[in-house]
Amino acid sequence: MTTDPNEPGTAGPQDNGPAEASVLQLDSLSLSFGGLRALSELDLQVRDREIVSLIGPNGAGKTSVFNVITGVYEPSEGDVVFGGKSIAGLYPHTIARMGIARTFQSLRLFLNMSVMENVMAATYGHTKAMPWESVLRLPRARREEREARALATDVLSFFGQRLAGYRWDQPAYSLSYANRRRLEIARALATRPRLLLLDEPAAGMNPAETHEITELISRLRDERDVAILVIEHDMHVVGSCSDRVVALDHGVKIAEGGFDAVASHPAVVEAYLGRDPEALSDAG
Repeated sequence: MTTDPNEPGTAGPQDNGPAEASVLQLDSLSLSFGGLRALSELDLQVRDREIVSLIGPNGAGKTSVFNVITGVYEPSEGDVVFGGKSIAGLYPHTIARMGIARTFQSLRLFLNMSVMENVMAATYGHTKAMPWESVLRLPRARREEREARALATDVLSFFGQRLAGYRWDQPAYSLSYANRRRLEIARALATRPRLLLLDEPAAGMNPAETHEITELISRLRDERDVAILVIEHDMHVVGSCSDRVVALDHGVKIAEGGFDAVASHPAVVEAYLGRDPEALSDAG
């Protein structure tokens, strides 16, 4: 089901200006696994320093969007344009170096490494020293390690007391669940991204922690100058931090616009709750 932007009450696509003004542009993006179509002709735009939320029921194709953007999957049709350049089909590490970072729905930390080491690990995609230089502790390797530690210190300091200095040498497994989530975001920030993809950052958190992560998402945009595309099921988070909301169902965009318009859109309500039984009986 698609929306008609001319239909009254429809949360249709907004006019976001020329494509060159966007950080990310998905053009008629489709993804198929054999006969299963995970994404169908999806158009999506994220502008500089904009927070866009991607919502939809389980199986809507939200994580597939992230996987195509980051190079895990190659699109069957369409294109992914980042910073004016097509990145469709590039390797994930190449895309990361270009300025796209992500977190995952299930935590992917190095649990036996320290908090500082987890963040520093993300910086090595931009270093130049060869392995033998690191083993022999040659000047370039030592300089890059100092720079990596300084960057990790700056990133961790952004999270205040939650990832305070005394935690930096503690193993990641010793952190609370909420702080592990913060650490994963910190590791993504250490790649110096222009676009940050957050996959359900508030999953599993209590109300107080959810409020904090909502404020954190807004601070990331305001203080770190990154554009953010976020997948989230908690509508309090989506409504509080999003500039724009895009709703998917079975890989198709069914609504786009402000939070209130999208949340009340009939196609979105039907995707989450199903059709009214009375309406079904009337249709029959």
